[in-house]
Amino acid sequence: MANIITTMILLLLISTFSYATCRDTTPKFSAILVFGDSTVDSGNNNYINTWLKADFRPYGQDFPGHLPTGRFSNGKLTSDVVATKLGIKDTVPAFLDPDLDDKELITGVNFASAGSGYDDSTTLTTNVIPFSRQMESFKKYIARVKRVVGEKEAANIIAGALVYVSAGTNDWIFNFYDLPFRRLQFDVNGYQDFLQNKIKFFIKELYDLGCRTIIVNGLPPIGCIPVQIEVKLKNPKEFGKCLQDQNSDAQSYNVKLEKLLLQLQPNLPGSKLLYADFYNLLFDIINNPNKYGFVDSKQGCCGGTKSGASILCTRDAPPCQNASQFVFWDCIHPTQSVYEMQANFLEKTIFPKL
Repeated sequence: MANIITTMILLLLISTFSYATCRDTTPKFSAILVFGDSTVDSGNNNYINTWLKADFRPYGQDFPGHLPTGRFSNGKLTSDVVATKLGIKDTVPAFLDPDLDDKELITGVNFASAGSGYDDSTTLTTNVIPFSRQMESFKKYIARVKRVVGEKEAANIIAGALVYVSAGTNDWIFNFYDLPFRRLQFDVNGYQDFLQNKIKFFIKELYDLGCRTIIVNGLPPIGCIPVQIEVKLKNPKEFGKCLQDQNSDAQSYNVKLEKLLLQLQPNLPGSKLLYADFYNLLFDIINNPNKYGFVDSKQGCCGGTKSGASILCTRDAPPCQNASQFVFWDCIHPTQSVYEMQANFLEKTIFPKL
């Protein structure tokens, strides 16, 4: 009997230790600060003069409370899920009413704007918030934190925050492929280098403002996004077939981005610059949807299809009965199910490095 009791105690201790060890692997951050485009915009476009909005149903139909918050999805985004995993509340749009509760504002703030990119000219046709204005908003945020908690504690909060950056796709779609403004100036390699320099400047500015831990998303397989396939579609039989040239451009861009972050980090003492590679995950999901529990990866649950419907969801679009069966929510943006998979991927591949 004594042996049985001893064994049970040992098993309980091992179980408790294993749980504590697993729990302790989750990094701790003072806040999460989000910059970028529609893949992470939690509603900033609701408060600016632009036609690029998602503040109406069916957007948000699977969000808590079934509310259209301005997120370009049926529910939560990767940044939302990451914040939850870190024990931080959903990020507050920075362009929301400035009279927000100070404590809530400090822990998680979103500066992203749907339609934005690293290249400020990407926003010219949409009038959304370019990266330069996102940075100005961030500086105002820092000033407010200093007023609330003092300069020393504010510096600790910024240094202890996780910065999450997701952008680049709009630069290629709005500026190079579909609207070829930059293609008049650059070839693919030249525009990649142009954007890399923008990213380099942006990261250094974040660092100079006190940020130390920065995750930067790479490009997705742009040539597999439904809207891109539809734009280039010549033969209806090719519907859903990825565009290899655009995917190849995205891959070579990602290689450069990963190298850039590795080169920058030694020159920014105390920094952690991490590259998030979603390309292969998304490519596999899109091309092998059944493997991940999806039924359709070729068109949006609402919005654009090969029949010529709207690229984004419209106010009169019929509700999608089961968005979890679709890879794409509209003709550009993934469903919450895909964003959750991306967050799980970050938890497995990036969190251990933090």
